[in-house]
Amino acid sequence: MGTTTRATHGHFYVGLQHAGEQPQGAANGKEKDAPSCDLSTVQPSEDEEVERGALKRLSTMWSSFRAKLNRDQVKEPCQESLDSAPVDTTAREQRYMSGHYFFEYLVVVSLKKSKEGAYEPQITYQFPKRDGMVRFQKEEEEKTLKAITLFCFPEGISWAPLTEYHSETFSFVLTEIDGSRRNGYCRRLLPHGNGARPPEAFCIISRLACFGLFSKIFDEVEKRHQISMAMIYPFMQSLREAAFPAPGNTVKIKSFVPDKGTEIISLTRPLDSWLEHVDFRTLFRCLTNEEVVLVFAAAVMERRIVFIAVELSTLSQVIHAVAALLYPFTWQHTFISIVPEILIDVVMAPTPYLLGVQKRLMDQVTDQTDLLVVDLSEDRKDTFLVQIGDEKSILPPKLQDEILQALRNRKEKSTVEELNSVVSEAFLPFFVKTVGHFDLYVTRNSKGQPGVFQSRAFYKTIKSKTTRHFVKKFLQTQMFDLFIQEVEQQPASPQQGIFHKKIVEYQEQKKKEKAKKRH
Repeated sequence: MGTTTRATHGHFYVGLQHAGEQPQGAANGKEKDAPSCDLSTVQPSEDEEVERGALKRLSTMWSSFRAKLNRDQVKEPCQESLDSAPVDTTAREQRYMSGHYFFEYLVVVSLKKSKEGAYEPQITYQFPKRDGMVRFQKEEEEKTLKAITLFCFPEGISWAPLTEYHSETFSFVLTEIDGSRRNGYCRRLLPHGNGARPPEAFCIISRLACFGLFSKIFDEVEKRHQISMAMIYPFMQSLREAAFPAPGNTVKIKSFVPDKGTEIISLTRPLDSWLEHVDFRTLFRCLTNEEVVLVFAAAVMERRIVFIAVELSTLSQVIHAVAALLYPFTWQHTFISIVPEILIDVVMAPTPYLLGVQKRLMDQVTDQTDLLVVDLSEDRKDTFLVQIGDEKSILPPKLQDEILQALRNRKEKSTVEELNSVVSEAFLPFFVKTVGHFDLYVTRNSKGQPGVFQSRAFYKTIKSKTTRHFVKKFLQTQMFDLFIQEVEQQPASPQQGIFHKKIVEYQEQKKKEKAKKRH
């Protein structure tokens, strides 16, 4: 009996923010299985006040829940920057993202039995230890670490010792007051040993979003953990000293393993970096093409959307995939892939959100109105438990049919890369055709002042009535507003990225079609 490993992907976006606040990197679109045991809901422990304070630290940007989460009157965080020093050699700068290294620290979160007999998550290992901090820095780090324990074990359930447990890997995001993001990558597994024991979690905190790479790192950590905890230190030290590779490049880490000698571990970053934190397979396993397009339509209009599922991995993978469909735009509102039970009242918020709720809490969601509730369960009777009713008419009919036609190119057994390519070719052209002419309507003077977007002229130039109607509404969304604000701040020099490349290709295609008609 032991642990069988299954890598899964999730994303806890716990930085609940006002619509007007833009996370770092938002404008360019960058960023990201349940335990096999009998689980029952438990009432919050006497440490609930401390947990709420830690959660408040992650949710200070969402005013409607500030009062509820402020019971212990924790001060607003003043987080110091933890970015590593930039790489200083020209050759390395071509292969690495300047200023970014793999991770800030690794922690192990173990379930320890309290005086009352319940298992509660506690940090039992941290690398590296941060010495020399002043008092307020120590206080802020303690709050962060406490929050990490809650989101490594977010279910709010009663754990018990196990003899077998399916290892799972997921991620969450911590958003600071200033909008900066730190990613938490977590692998839960059964500790090495004999007899029944509760699972534990390894968690890496990093400024970087690349789930595939960190999943491979966890494979190496887990392999060394089975030998000795002491084996993890030299590997993580070597990793910490290595710079994060640029898209399409590889970094090699040397690490010694007993009985095997020195190993060379190659970590390659995907070339398409905007999809490196995404896996669309679960989304299309749970929903039909038509259902995916309907959810996409609701997300584009920034509506309240709740996903229901039994498995944690299903919730986190699907919600992150839906957010990725919006590229080059970024979801700017509340985004929590697995809502902790103590925050379930978030479903009553009047502002837009993407939420993942475990099925046992479904009754607290389906009594709401003016939202879309999507059941991802395998045994569901209906996919859409609650809906407004106009979702099928949001997108222009012709463009909606084009998305569905492109999705039909999806193969039954596609690789992650193949599916990512099909999905990109289905949804990205939608934005190219509807708003890809945005830069033509940003007026700039010669004095280097910010540009001004001419919104009325922009949508008036669209010939299709249904497309013009859609675009007029889309211009009112927060995601477009923040996107165009960044465009206004940029110089008139050519833009970079896959979205701009697709716009150029589309405009050239239209020119050729016009030339053919003339002849």
